[in-house]
Amino acid sequence: MSESSLKAAISRLLPARFRRASAVVPVVRLSGTIGAVTPLRPGMSLAGVGKLLDKAFATKNAKAVALVVNSPGGSPVQSRQIYLRIRQLAAEKKLPVFVFVEDVAASGGYMIACAGDEIFVDPSSIVGSIGVVGGTFGFVEAIKKIGVERRLYTAGEHKATLDPFLPENPDDVARLKSLQREIHAIFIGLVKDSRGARLKGPEDELFTGAYWAGEKSVEYGLVDAIGDLRSVLRARYGDEVKTPVIAAPTGMLSNLLGRKSSSAAQLELGALADLPDQIVTTLETRALWSRYGF
Repeated sequence: MSESSLKAAISRLLPARFRRASAVVPVVRLSGTIGAVTPLRPGMSLAGVGKLLDKAFATKNAKAVALVVNSPGGSPVQSRQIYLRIRQLAAEKKLPVFVFVEDVAASGGYMIACAGDEIFVDPSSIVGSIGVVGGTFGFVEAIKKIGVERRLYTAGEHKATLDPFLPENPDDVARLKSLQREIHAIFIGLVKDSRGARLKGPEDELFTGAYWAGEKSVEYGLVDAIGDLRSVLRARYGDEVKTPVIAAPTGMLSNLLGRKSSSAAQLELGALADLPDQIVTTLETRALWSRYGF
């Protein structure tokens, strides 16, 4: 029997008042695309996870907070806001933050992961994609073939920028790329501030939008080590560490006796009306995950 197991066995034999309190590390799951909020497929946003983070950092006897991240990215704004909330709470409560990556922490998902004081991954986790992407479709030739005339009325020279039913304007593309470069620079700055001297990979690789599996991401300093939540926290805080999961209420806890409120019913009816948009959003979400093989 190991020393830690022996101590745990002795502790269980003692009356409760003589036992040393077990360390507590609350766990929050941050999973899914970021910012793609629709009635049928809500994405991750600060509004959705803010209260969970507040509750985790307010947990009594907490020694740290663990975040389980599994996200292919999404909105850079929501990603950064979630990152900032985590760092603000960590500073206020003086608690370390451990991030554990599951399948993927890419793009905005990696931005959120950077809020951890230490980041752990599985050997098969996908990490990185530090870049900015935007896309649309061009339907100009399609509407010509079916005999549709595009009629668009605007006030403002650039109000119809990159309209998919109009020919692509090189000036509009240049303007979009300039905006993407600004956002990319913000992302790069956040990663450098968060990871600091731990970054080992060459910048002409790290910040190209490329991504890597676990071992390479450790080598490049994007993350700290290979490890899983249970093993890492037991090694840090002992076999008796408690890891309560902080999650949003579901089922009867959110809808008393399973009854849906009238506002929820109205939301579902609205979702049916917006079904075409929901289908497009679902396809876009599927495409975002599929970039990383999931």
